[in-house]
Amino acid sequence: MARVSTYLNFDGRAEEAFGFYAEVFGTGLLGPLTRFGDVPSDTSAPPRPEAEQNLVLHAELPILAGHVLMATDIVPSMGQTLRTGNNVTINLEPDSREETDRLYGLLSQGGTDASGMQEMFWGGYWGTCLDRFGVRWMLNYGPAAETR
Repeated sequence: MARVSTYLNFDGRAEEAFGFYAEVFGTGLLGPLTRFGDVPSDTSAPPRPEAEQNLVLHAELPILAGHVLMATDIVPSMGQTLRTGNNVTINLEPDSREETDRLYGLLSQGGTDASGMQEMFWGGYWGTCLDRFGVRWMLNYGPAAETR
């Protein structure tokens, strides 16, 4: 089943923020909290600095009415800087790869910062873009979408 969630970026405080939100909403994480140190190494990329290994790569927390907050920490070694405007992303998880491609094609048209859709190490088909109105979108299709 398709779902929409809100993706939040933090400056090294994702775990702390999600601990707070879990208390506020009385819920717990959906699945494990994944850290950048958990990512399989890519021999073509420089190793991530030790200080970034413990940063949060991905976390999911249900809040109200089935809505899910997701989070990651900004990675300085990748040239990322947190600022208002890049701290919130709308995450779409369509029911099919075809619908994922359709939505990505339309949302990225006339926009910037388009990654293109890519096969990812977690088994998802993923991409992100900033649309022509300045709204950041992330699309992810994968096996989890088929079982919800």
